Amino acid sequence: MTKTREDRRYFQPRRVFVIARPSFGKPFRLKYCRPKQSEKIDISRNTQKLYEKLPTKHLLNMPRSINRVFIHTTFLFFATVSIFAFTQKEKNTDEKFISYTVDPKKQDLKLYWKDIKQQNFKSIQNLKTWLEKNNKKLVFAMNAGMYKEDYSPLGLFIEDKKIITALNTKNANGNFYLKPNGVFYITNDSTAVICKTTNFINNGKIKYATQSGPMLVIDGKIHPEFKEGSKNVNIRNGVGILPDNRIVFAMSKSEINFYDFANYFKSLGCKNALYLDGFVSRTYLPEQNWTQTDGNFGVLIGVTINSQ
Repeated sequence: MTKTREDRRYFQPRRVFVIARPSFGKPFRLKYCRPKQSEKIDISRNTQKLYEKLPTKHLLNMPRSINRVFIHTTFLFFATVSIFAFTQKEKNTDEKFISYTVDPKKQDLKLYWKDIKQQNFKSIQNLKTWLEKNNKKLVFAMNAGMYKEDYSPLGLFIEDKKIITALNTKNANGNFYLKPNGVFYITNDSTAVICKTTNFINNGKIKYATQSGPMLVIDGKIHPEFKEGSKNVNIRNGVGILPDNRIVFAMSKSEINFYDFANYFKSLGCKNALYLDGFVSRTYLPEQNWTQTDGNFGVLIGVTINSQ
């Protein structure tokens, strides 16, 4: 039988959009499903209105085209909310830390202590000025470990494959000696490694190395001496190895305890991370409008590009 214009006022939707009533404390669930075959909806009276026959569900029965628009609009709404929440989380993280990721196989990363006249660089500004005179542009710099009163490294320091200061295995007080401490080094083939001091072996294939302590993350676990909620807070900087073998350097923008600082590296996926220093720490990262160039340090880390 041919349908009349009046008959077309009734239809059986192939799909409907359902907002299921949740259990207490749980979010609403969105479901796209078939309606009961026996139901017919009068478009002239019920289009775009909640269907109230079911006690536990609100059924939106609409013409197919309107239903699709509603579904797409709802999907975009929830997607927008999710993206906003994610970006807010990322923003909150960025507000706590200044970080820089380095690919040692593609970028020029070195450790610096003295210039060719055997004068300590001490500050990032002195290093920056010296590099510019040698046609290099500094794109990132950070202090790279603890030092003595004469600004010499407190632990192991290797520069251009030469051992400048030996591995320090002493027991004493202070952050450096909070065991396990560790070594951050770059091999001749530009592979970055962080290991415990007790596991370090100089096989003659190490280009740069600096020793510091304590370790922040050890084989994917936070240092056992760190306490969540500790009141021992300070500005802190450190280095970690990411799952893709790139290096991440980070410094807290405000005072933070060891546990939370270590947890930041762990959250990035670092299996091993090393603490570099505390309240004296400085970072130079002009691409993020962070340009601290003062300070009096021992070893410095720098990433450069050719200025010509």
